[in-house]
Amino acid sequence: MLSKRQNLLETLRGGKPDRYVNQFEAFAMVGNPFVATNPAPKPGQEMVTNLWGVTRSWPEGTPGPFPIHDAEHTVCKDITEWRDCVKAPSVEFSDEAWAPFVEAANQIDRNEYFVTVSMIPGIFEQCHYLMGMEDCLVNFYEEPEAMHELIDYLTEWELRYAEQLVKHLHPDAVFHHDDWGSQISTFLSPAMFEEFYAPAYKKLYGYYKANGVEVICHHSDSYAATLVPAMIDMGIDIWQGVMQSNNIPELIEKYGGKITFMGGIDSATVDFPGWTREIVNEKVREACEKFGTKFYIPNTSQGGPMSTFPGVYEAVTEEIDKMSKELFA
Repeated sequence: MLSKRQNLLETLRGGKPDRYVNQFEAFAMVGNPFVATNPAPKPGQEMVTNLWGVTRSWPEGTPGPFPIHDAEHTVCKDITEWRDCVKAPSVEFSDEAWAPFVEAANQIDRNEYFVTVSMIPGIFEQCHYLMGMEDCLVNFYEEPEAMHELIDYLTEWELRYAEQLVKHLHPDAVFHHDDWGSQISTFLSPAMFEEFYAPAYKKLYGYYKANGVEVICHHSDSYAATLVPAMIDMGIDIWQGVMQSNNIPELIEKYGGKITFMGGIDSATVDFPGWTREIVNEKVREACEKFGTKFYIPNTSQGGPMSTFPGVYEAVTEEIDKMSKELFA
């Protein structure tokens, strides 16, 4: 039986996995001092302001936190004046602050798991966190130069952050969170995405790959099929969160071998107040039979090993295990 790490690599490479990679099982997430000191709301908490000055709330029963944009809480009200209001927090911490996270990474069996660092939010999300979604999208048209400048600033901050993560934790994988679309469309056209964000991600993911990171897993629980060529060019190995609206079989046939698709079980179809084991069984079976065993990792579309309602993630995991026994027999 392959280790979780080996099984993931066999899946990515089109080799001979002996079962499905079961959701996030191969990724051992490790924290860091920045995350530990950056205020973030927990489910049910509201109006928590982070080190960027962004205020977020996480209403009970929703999948995750979202920023508050009103006259009082919007950080960047005028993109042309972003330098006056957007202040990047420090990523420099003492060895003592790093010590518990380094110890946690050292305790992980790297033959079994990928030591994984995460980055949430991503560069696009940080832009709309700072100014609001509507203003962000309008600014690509009305103030492209200022948007380029802000994206460069955020990218350079992420590179400094990445340098610290690499130096202290020597990660094997990166889980990066940046939603690039709704369920039916991308927020930006492929051409606009290529202009504004692809260069930033090529630089960031290129740095990780040049410094020992083997797997880049990028989360976007959305429609983003038209961005897959850009994802491949950026160095993304796994698109996590891929929803069924993307025509996953077509994507696997066209791009399998260049990128692996992780998701296919839309969270909204299994993760809701009235969920049942029968519903989970039906949706997991549907996904596994429809998307096959090549370049596909069955997973809910939510951006992490979690669910909004207790027990759903674990039930999905158990049903995927059943499908492995059936389809890999």
